[in-house]
Amino acid sequence: MTHKVLVIEDNAQNMYLIHFLLESQGYTVIEAENGVIGIQKAKEEKPEIILLDIQLPEMDGYEIARIIRSTPGIDTIPIIAVTSYAMAGDKERILAAGATDYIEKPINPATFVDQIKVHFKTRE
Repeated sequence: MTHKVLVIEDNAQNMYLIHFLLESQGYTVIEAENGVIGIQKAKEEKPEIILLDIQLPEMDGYEIARIIRSTPGIDTIPIIAVTSYAMAGDKERILAAGATDYIEKPINPATFVDQIKVHFKTRE
């Protein structure tokens, strides 16, 4: 079974790296460059996990997480914040907004996929 992951990320280099790492492990990657597109793709595609940047155009990751958590049909999808926000309180703030977990950028390519695997409903 191929797992489907939605990546909401506006930085092309970060998107490329995340996409490459996931696809090389057999995951199907759905890309969205902002929250409006990301929320729409979450509704349409029903991914198993959402990887969410916090610094995004139009609306930030906090607002996106809150919208996803209040939208029936996608409200239980695990959201993993993947962000360079690493100041005191940032992790707690995104978790309070609805994220399931938090991964700091720059990501570690050697451990990144393992960090998200634990959030799939069906264990690999």
